[in-house]
Amino acid sequence: MWWLVAAVGLGIPLVVTAMPEFGMLAAGAVAAAVTNALGAGTVAQFVVFAVVSVALIAVVRPIAMRQRTQRPLLASGVEALKGRQAVVLERVDGSGGRIKLAGETWSARALEADRVFEAGEQVDVVEIEGATAVVM
Repeated sequence: MWWLVAAVGLGIPLVVTAMPEFGMLAAGAVAAAVTNALGAGTVAQFVVFAVVSVALIAVVRPIAMRQRTQRPLLASGVEALKGRQAVVLERVDGSGGRIKLAGETWSARALEADRVFEAGEQVDVVEIEGATAVVM
């Protein structure tokens, strides 16, 4: 019974602080409660609590941290336009021009100021700056 109280007690800071370590400790407390229900002694319960908690923290935490730091696989908005190809509608140079990108007409400028792209050429979008696509 005390292990379940401990699990709930550890679950509260998990919800309040969003620190997954508390959830892993709560899972260790639940495992100790199961060990108690199976009739094991106090020492075995503490050992199960420690082993399960440490194992979860050692294995699950690095995986969770790696998932947290990865960029999303699905880009949206202007991030989805970077790297796409476009067709030059009006001459594009370092000061401006027009391209057709994702079915829409965009203002554009060349990444390299001395580079010029003529109408009909394919270009790659490197960056989006405001409403202007930077191409090369």
